[in-house]
Amino acid sequence: MKRIIPFIICVFYFGAASAQQRPHYTQYILNNYILNPALTGIENYTDLKISGRDQWVGIQGAPKTAYLTIHTPIGKKDVKTTATSFQLPGANPRGASYWENYTASEAHHGAGLSIVNDRTGNYNRFSAAVSYAYHLGLNPRTNLAAGFSGGFSKLGRNGTKTDFGGGNPIDPAQETGNETRRFVPDLAAGLWLYNADYFIGLSAQQMIPQKISFTEAAANVESKLVPHLFATAGYRFLLSEDINALPSLLLKYVSASEEKVQFDANLKVQYRDLFWMGGSYRFKDGFAGMIGLNVGNTFNLGYAYEHTTSELNGYTNGTHELVIGFLINNRYGDTCPRNVW
Repeated sequence: MKRIIPFIICVFYFGAASAQQRPHYTQYILNNYILNPALTGIENYTDLKISGRDQWVGIQGAPKTAYLTIHTPIGKKDVKTTATSFQLPGANPRGASYWENYTASEAHHGAGLSIVNDRTGNYNRFSAAVSYAYHLGLNPRTNLAAGFSGGFSKLGRNGTKTDFGGGNPIDPAQETGNETRRFVPDLAAGLWLYNADYFIGLSAQQMIPQKISFTEAAANVESKLVPHLFATAGYRFLLSEDINALPSLLLKYVSASEEKVQFDANLKVQYRDLFWMGGSYRFKDGFAGMIGLNVGNTFNLGYAYEHTTSELNGYTNGTHELVIGFLINNRYGDTCPRNVW
């Protein structure tokens, strides 16, 4: 059974009827840039994020995902010197003054880079892309950003590590046990509307549909890479002077999925600029708990544990995800992102 499960997982991820060909992220609320290039350059500083995700621990061949993202504003000259941009003695930078003094950012550009490696069983996907966005003020309190990213993905299938039992190391869907690679272009685009109270985002990843085969034999089954569409929205409000809450929702549309529309519901509660806790529910898949800490104005850390309610529940010990963030060249002293979460 342990040898069959990795094969099922691989078919689930890369087959023509796969539920989602892009990685799952529990803590995307900490880094919506990983889903939407329109966030490129949204903050006052260079935002660097590093993440590792170990999904379905205990199952051989389960997905393991790691990424590095970095993006920075270009031509962003509006200096925030109120309590909404850095912590003043006796003031809460996420209290009522945040809403009272919030102003939209001046028009500016953003540039970024994302690197993602996602391994599932004997399949591996390495992606690298550069991004650009333009942020425009619609009114004194609201910005609209539009962005795109372009790069490539390297898809790999290592047949030498396959074991279907009986001493046969050859995948029936592949002629030999050799390692095979395919390079494909990768394109994404998105929009992001944001102000002090809410954000609304639309994005598309893997915009170029492509057929992928790891064998030259025409009789073998081809997989197809299909576009992934994302819509997200969140609203931030005060529970007290020291505590604010951010409920949010993510909708995903994947045409090749049996459940074409999937959704995640999230709630993040933050105490001042210091730490936060949250929860997430993924429809028909599981739920998660999250906790995070801001260390001064240069470093933040987020951890999530996810429990699956799918048929894999009896075989796995859950999913762990860690996100580490660095606020580089943070001249304005932001102790946490002011425009996203």
